[in-house]
Amino acid sequence: MMSLDLYLISDADLSFEQDVLRYPFQLNPWIKYIDYKSTSAVHERVFIFERACRDLGRSYKLWKMYLDFRVQCLAGVCPAKYADEYEKVNECFERALLMLAKMPRLWIMYLEFLKTQTHITATRRVFDQALRALPVSQHDRIWPLYLEFARAVQGPTAAAIYKRYVQYRPQDVEDYIDILVASDYYAQAAKEYVKILNNPDFRSKNGKSQYQIWTDLTDLLVHYARDIRDYHRRAATSAIKTEQIIRSGIAKFSDQRGKLWVNLAMYRIALGEYEWARDVFEEAITTVMTVRDFTLAFDAYAEFEESVISRLMAQPSTPETDAELDLLMLKFEQLMDRRPFLLNDVMLRQNPNNVFEWEKRVGLWGSNQHEIVATYTKAISTIDPKKTVPGQYYKLWTKFAKFYESAGAVDGDGNKDGGLRQARIIFDRGVKVPFKSATELADLYIEWAEMELRAENMDNAVAIIRQATTGPKKSSIDFFDESLPAQQRVFKSMKLWSFYVDLVESVGTIEETKAVYDRMFELKIATPLTVVNYANFLEEHQYFEDSFKIYERGISSFSFPVAFELWNIYLTKALSRKLSIERLRDLFEQAIANCPGNLAKPLYVLYGNLEETRGLARNAVEIYERATKTNAVSDADRLEMYKLLLARTAAIYGLPSTRPIYERAIDELPDAESRVICLEFAGMETKLGEIDRARGIYVHGSQFADPRVVPRYWERWHEFEVSNGDEQTYKEMLRIKRLVTAQYNTDMNFVSAAVAAPKAITATAATAALEVDQDKMAALDNDS
Repeated sequence: MMSLDLYLISDADLSFEQDVLRYPFQLNPWIKYIDYKSTSAVHERVFIFERACRDLGRSYKLWKMYLDFRVQCLAGVCPAKYADEYEKVNECFERALLMLAKMPRLWIMYLEFLKTQTHITATRRVFDQALRALPVSQHDRIWPLYLEFARAVQGPTAAAIYKRYVQYRPQDVEDYIDILVASDYYAQAAKEYVKILNNPDFRSKNGKSQYQIWTDLTDLLVHYARDIRDYHRRAATSAIKTEQIIRSGIAKFSDQRGKLWVNLAMYRIALGEYEWARDVFEEAITTVMTVRDFTLAFDAYAEFEESVISRLMAQPSTPETDAELDLLMLKFEQLMDRRPFLLNDVMLRQNPNNVFEWEKRVGLWGSNQHEIVATYTKAISTIDPKKTVPGQYYKLWTKFAKFYESAGAVDGDGNKDGGLRQARIIFDRGVKVPFKSATELADLYIEWAEMELRAENMDNAVAIIRQATTGPKKSSIDFFDESLPAQQRVFKSMKLWSFYVDLVESVGTIEETKAVYDRMFELKIATPLTVVNYANFLEEHQYFEDSFKIYERGISSFSFPVAFELWNIYLTKALSRKLSIERLRDLFEQAIANCPGNLAKPLYVLYGNLEETRGLARNAVEIYERATKTNAVSDADRLEMYKLLLARTAAIYGLPSTRPIYERAIDELPDAESRVICLEFAGMETKLGEIDRARGIYVHGSQFADPRVVPRYWERWHEFEVSNGDEQTYKEMLRIKRLVTAQYNTDMNFVSAAVAAPKAITATAATAALEVDQDKMAALDNDS
């Protein structure tokens, strides 16, 4: 061959030829020769490369240069048209890799070159050769190209490639499953899903939870049920247990049971097993625990039945199809009629102690008495009285009894009172139930008694309540102690006793009613309303003294402020009865003695009014004066009591006698109220013609009156000076007003100092305290 190619060596090449002949196994002479021939024809350069690679067969650099050159020569050339040229380059790669099989870069070049051709099998084999030749540590440089090639070719080849790949990287099994599904290998994909679900250490690289993977598996099994079944039949392999898989998911993922039940039914539908699908739907709607799951399952069930009916209606009409269609329509109507009951079943499975849902179920039966009785019976046998939420358990017993009462059933002996008799049996059983609270038991007793009243059996009603309220003579049982059974505590139910006393008042004697009220006091369950009702009852029957004793008994039982309301009613009743003045005084003294100040004002006023109308006027004044003492009434009420005292003293003893009261009020009341008293005091002195005394009072009260806050005070003083003063006194008022304004502006402690300072100063002392520098005051006067 070399003899035939000698013509490719020119005279200019002789120096390079001599070098490569002299040093055939050195790289540099060949590199220089190749660089020199870089502008020569392709076949001349190939001639040099071939010779160099023959002599230096293990030179990676030389082979890399040669292969890059050969690949570059075919860039943009159609591989189908010039297949021979591509094959020649493939042979070059084969020869290079024969010598340099451990060089991953050469394998990558070869594989990328093969991908541009159409030889799928050859390319796959080269990928396999590369993986066998290279160490495992360098496989990560080959697999990305191999997977790209697999995704491009798809089909069995891709599945086989990925099957090998997941042995290298098991964490990428999800990509393998995607390829299997894309290649229609659904059974194999399902098996891979099963494997990763059975692997507790598996972590999805896509961030999928175990439930999401489970969902993907069930969707695959359902959508391709026939394909998977046919594959196992062809391959004669054991089939995947789809139903067991889905049912295990139902048990495991409680919040997704509705969807999984639908998937199981759809799996049966996909296989054409319609009756089995109906069985699955029935099992679903009768076992799910949430409304959402029920809705999913029921809607899917209804849609399935509608589709079957629609498909059957589309077929030609025959007697057989018509009969089948009628049957399916009947089943569908029954299914829709069952929906409210099935939904109610879901709520009761969630909480069998839900009284509201049991009542709804009774209502669903309409007028079907047999089913209503069966539902009530099942409800009272199912519900745990200690766990009835929501709803009140006693109402279920009450409605059950009322059902018999209103039905007016006839018993076996033809007695039309059989319904009432049965209702009594139900109530009698009901009051023995261990209710959660004694209040419910009391309500049930009351309902029982009201039923007897509707039947006009008064004695029975009284006997029932008497039975409920019967308890030990003296008992320390706490009505609210839930550790005790309700039957032991119900006799202290205030609601029960209130009903009892109303009932006895209506149908019993006075003595019986009094005995009931007295028993309530003995049990210490009487309320203020009980006291008032008992007293009113006695008063209505002309037992006035007894009614007063009840008020006193109630007052001794309750503390203030409840006792205050009882005193108000008691005293009002006592006044209307015209009792002796001494007895009334004694009652008022008792009431005032322990009454807190914030409630005492009405009692003092009422007491004073009593003395004015039936006693002595001076006693009334003394009572009003007592009310103005410290702690007699609240601070908020003292001003009103002072005004009342002043008014009554003036009316009884005359205006001059009020001066000590005014002075004491100014001294004891807070500043704001003292200011009001000063105005009234000054007005009183003006009426008496004591102008100087009135002016002194205005001067004294000015220290509590900021002109910007209480301008009314200064307006009153202004009106007084205009009517009774002269120029000098008017200027003095203006001077004091400016001084007070300046004091409030500059002295932030003025208010607190004024409050702390003694208030009982004379007009002269106040004037002296207000003296300032004469020059400053003269300037102020000129300004005015």
